[in-house]
Amino acid sequence: QVQLVESGGGLVQAGGSLRLSCAASGRTFSNLPMGWFRQAPGKEREFVAHINWSGARTNYADSVKGRFTIARDNAKSTVYLQMNSLKPEDTAVYYCAAGREYYILTSFTSSDFDSWGQGTQVTVSP
Repeated sequence: QVQLVESGGGLVQAGGSLRLSCAASGRTFSNLPMGWFRQAPGKEREFVAHINWSGARTNYADSVKGRFTIARDNAKSTVYLQMNSLKPEDTAVYYCAAGREYYILTSFTSSDFDSWGQGTQVTVSP
């Protein structure tokens, strides 16, 4: 498995921005599809964004399209989530996830990813 460590969470006012980072180690990062998920209190974990191994293909949940951007730097083994125009409903623990090497994902459920970070808290105040 790959080890994932998220950073960049915090408290921000509605309308503000945050950038999450996820540093990976343990496998060849450039072979891995990567994703971000989030889980709010009392809710199930939900898909936020995905990026394929090269960065050429990205996918987003409808709730974050146009506000969030996922990107990766394979030289640094890091994936990012730039979050703009944040809303209180974006408050959640955000998790970085890695898929299986060389897989081309066509669905983005939790079971499509096999390595997870510990999560980072994002809180958006009204």
